[in-house]
Amino acid sequence: MNIIFISNNSKRARKLTLTNRHIILLIGAFLFVVTALVLSLNFVALRYADRIEAPVLRALLVNPQEERHHKIRVHLQDNLNNMAGKVGQMQAQLIRLDALGDRLAESSGIKSGDLSFHKTPGQGGPYHEHSAEALSFGEFSSKLHELSTMLDERADKLGALDSLLRYGRITKFMLPSEMPIETNWFSSGYGYRIDPFTGKKAFHEGVDFAAEIGTPIKAAAGGVVIYSERHPEYGNMVEIDHGGDLVSRYAHASKILVNLGDVVLQGQRIAEVGNTGRSSGPHLHFEIRHNDKPQNPVKFLKKPG
Repeated sequence: MNIIFISNNSKRARKLTLTNRHIILLIGAFLFVVTALVLSLNFVALRYADRIEAPVLRALLVNPQEERHHKIRVHLQDNLNNMAGKVGQMQAQLIRLDALGDRLAESSGIKSGDLSFHKTPGQGGPYHEHSAEALSFGEFSSKLHELSTMLDERADKLGALDSLLRYGRITKFMLPSEMPIETNWFSSGYGYRIDPFTGKKAFHEGVDFAAEIGTPIKAAAGGVVIYSERHPEYGNMVEIDHGGDLVSRYAHASKILVNLGDVVLQGQRIAEVGNTGRSSGPHLHFEIRHNDKPQNPVKFLKKPG
């Protein structure tokens, strides 16, 4: 094959002779360039498809089926991220429920070995292949949401129960039931008796505990000191308000160890036995009053005489 080139600047014509070998090499080079260009465009489309903003260029470079698959992958990844967040919240809720369960078990007196909140409960039973079905993505997401809602409800209920139990324990310590002095008998009981000074029948509004001077006097329950000074008849006296209009009174002390407004705990030392005021000898006069009316201490104390 001969190709003749004619130029205006030259009087001579040039001739190029192409053999079959030259033609084959030219065709091969052309096909190589076309293949390299196609592969380059495909690489750009796959790597930078999500960054192409021009609709026309995106339509030319990106395969519609590949773009659809990419959108599906992005959607699935978003759903997985949401479910992972829900799983994290549920794990935090389970930790809270475990702590609440342990505290409730301790409050109710259940042994730790009888009820463990940190172990997976045993499950089992026969498996029937014909009735088994795989959960769909939608069903799994629905079950996850349902379980999260149940955990929230259980946490609220257990929290309320824990508050009630705590209130019960606090109420128990606020009830004047602890013996105010180390003894098991009364030297004078509650009710009518012969007054030691007048010899007449008179109502005794508390109980008396005979003891040596200096014997510790303890608070029968926790509360706030509302009286801490000398009284004309009761001598050195302490009164503790336990709430609910319930007050305990400790009279004839030789020494007072608490001040007005102090917060005391059950069993705390508040005074010492004495013989002050209208008293015939060293002893503790102990009263419990509700709405300023005397109550029989025997109904409250754990060790009545």
